[in-house]
Amino acid sequence: MKPVFKLALSGVLVASLAACSSADKRRQASDDFEYLNTQPMSQWQLLPDQEPEFSGAYRIPDRDFDGPVGRNIDIRPPQQILELIPGARYEQDAEGVTVWMPRAEQAEHLWQSIEDMTAGPQVPVRHASAGSIETDWVVWSIEDDEEVIESRYLLTQRQERSREGFRIEMVEWKRNGQAENLSLASRSRYNAQMTNLIASRYDEELREEARLKAQELVKNIPISLGKDRSGLPVIIARAPYDVFWERFPNILDQLGFTIEDRNRSQGTLSVALKEQDDEFWENLGVQPLQLERKNYNILLGDLGNRTSINVTDSSGKPVPEEQLANLSPALVAAVERLNRN
Repeated sequence: MKPVFKLALSGVLVASLAACSSADKRRQASDDFEYLNTQPMSQWQLLPDQEPEFSGAYRIPDRDFDGPVGRNIDIRPPQQILELIPGARYEQDAEGVTVWMPRAEQAEHLWQSIEDMTAGPQVPVRHASAGSIETDWVVWSIEDDEEVIESRYLLTQRQERSREGFRIEMVEWKRNGQAENLSLASRSRYNAQMTNLIASRYDEELREEARLKAQELVKNIPISLGKDRSGLPVIIARAPYDVFWERFPNILDQLGFTIEDRNRSQGTLSVALKEQDDEFWENLGVQPLQLERKNYNILLGDLGNRTSINVTDSSGKPVPEEQLANLSPALVAAVERLNRN
């Protein structure tokens, strides 16, 4: 069978499976619903002269329960609130979500982000006053919902016992243009959805501020060879970790490194080194790198107002001190070239 025909056949099979998996079926249990036809429980019959003994461990409360059954049960896991705001605390209840910020200036910054977001078309506003915003209809486009879901929210600033933040509460809900009574599960899902939308906007603004700050601070980053706490050789960049991380990929690019993988929280970068000719290093004004292998791992360490740079080969073995000493001036030259561009 030719590869083209294999690819076409695979595409048909995937399309067929996707067609069979509608949003409704993804929200429902896959087994049958015969349990709905279960006969009502009968009274327990005791033997003559038998003393009844009952445990309360499995006692079901004697009252009426109101909720979906059978195919109407939504088996999707609850929408998780993404903790994108550093240091924030989230309190979720039946009516909405409250986000408490660690400092007053951060709460003010977050509320400014909300006001900027509601000034755009994504979250229209019906009414706004000092410390309160009532949105118009927000249209959600979510993979598991084939219907058109719309909801309105009340966003308010909160202050309580030296804590500051904001609260989100859904006030109206529509499915396919028709107003519906909102279930507790749906209210929780779309309150969390709005919380994540705001948190993502705030996180995006913080990253942009860090990037701009890095562009300014990277112009004066002294880089030199030093020693770590155990006395081993290490390259030291005199810039905070967050600042240096933002610009380090551009610095490596100036030396012919290609980043294949990176993890900011762990401070690791997997890189491949492209061999350069003598003219490249002459233009940079440094000696050619003495790195012999193609693939390396770089580990950045947070030292407060400084950042350590460790380099190991693909097997995890640290590169020799003379190779680090050769790399250090090359990094300095790369920073200077970036400043000139």
